[in-house]
Amino acid sequence: MTDRPEMPQAEADPSGEAPSPAEDAPPAAPGFDPRMLEALVCPQTHGVLLYDRERQELVSRAAHLAYPIRDGIPVMLTSEARALD
Repeated sequence: MTDRPEMPQAEADPSGEAPSPAEDAPPAAPGFDPRMLEALVCPQTHGVLLYDRERQELVSRAAHLAYPIRDGIPVMLTSEARALD
């Protein structure tokens, strides 16, 4: 036998109840920081991007594209962008 440190055991909840799903849920994903617009440009036109908070997209009017924001991170790939009407 090897001398391994003993792993601590999880203590049982004294109430005997299972933890609620909210306690087990990971923290909410961080939102997009609009200050990032100071550094980001459209990868196709190198122009200005506008933040659409409701749709969680960065919009390039010059390219007629909207780049998605996923989990607070802008996806700046033309292949992932949505074409604007």
